[in-house]
Amino acid sequence: MISLHFLITAFVVVVAPGTGVVYTLATGLGRGRRASFWAALGCTFGIVPHLAAAMLGLAAVLHTSALLFQVVKFAGVAYLLWLAWQALREGGALAITPSRAAPNAWPIARRGALINILNPKLSIFFLALLPPFLSGDPASATPEMLLLGGIFMAMTFVVFALYGAFAAAARDSVLSSERAMRWLNRSFAAIFAALGLRLAFERA
Repeated sequence: MISLHFLITAFVVVVAPGTGVVYTLATGLGRGRRASFWAALGCTFGIVPHLAAAMLGLAAVLHTSALLFQVVKFAGVAYLLWLAWQALREGGALAITPSRAAPNAWPIARRGALINILNPKLSIFFLALLPPFLSGDPASATPEMLLLGGIFMAMTFVVFALYGAFAAAARDSVLSSERAMRWLNRSFAAIFAALGLRLAFERA
């Protein structure tokens, strides 16, 4: 039976604004509702490697290996700074533009997945989050972690998709003002840069 405490904890974690939320919002504003759907899907599937790492014990290795943690961390920092540039650059992948062309789903989902894959804290987070909600039976630990991880991923997708839908709904209002578009592009760039700098100072 799924613990209500787990559901509440997972919901609070998912709803809290983070890199994936910012990316989905930026995509919804910049490319529309369909694009935000793919952004949410990409962010969700970016959780899979971390869930697998927690189940296989690789998260503990990441936690104890300073070099491995730093390599993954700074790859994530570089990627977030690249996203900041894409939001700021005219015609960039995250820039808010009035284009109504159908979005290319694969690059959008890939960027969302990489945002989570390159965040080493997620593996350690799952290693800390899931065990307290397991039954304690070693024989059922793996299926229980799969179930809890699957619920967390489903919750992530639904919440992110809703964030994206709200952003897409505000898109027409934003597009009516060039000043608003410039301000939002700069704001998203600053947020991604700030998230990258915060990640740079994270410790295992």
